[in-house]
Amino acid sequence: MFRGANSISIDLKGRIAVPVRYREDLMNACGGQMVITADRQDQCLLLYPRPDWLEVEKKLQQLPTNNRAARRLQRFMVGHAKEVEMDRQGRMLIPSELRELIKLDRTAVLVGQMHRFELWDEQNWNEQWDNDDPDEDFELPAGFESLTF
Repeated sequence: MFRGANSISIDLKGRIAVPVRYREDLMNACGGQMVITADRQDQCLLLYPRPDWLEVEKKLQQLPTNNRAARRLQRFMVGHAKEVEMDRQGRMLIPSELRELIKLDRTAVLVGQMHRFELWDEQNWNEQWDNDDPDEDFELPAGFESLTF
């Protein structure tokens, strides 16, 4: 399980250094092999350990191809997916087309989301956080209405 938000830098080559606390788990879970894709809705990148991505692909493959929204989701997530690998120093190259797509600058925030990470441009992350209204009602998916914290 990946959790927490970490401020990180993007070097001149477009690499991030994965925080030390995640490196061993990533090596054990996937040998450092990851898949990165774009999240159009939130304007961030999603980083999955390769085995978890394969499960996502299976779910995407099961979506009905006669449904326009399903095809758009498949096209966007699979179409932007790139395989990346963590090197011995814990660095990972973020492909330039994905950095450009979400306007990743020199500073970013890597956010653990249980089985994956989100990678945000730091300014976009801060704006999203600042603009989030804690009093705004939002709907939980069916079956989660009784969730308590």
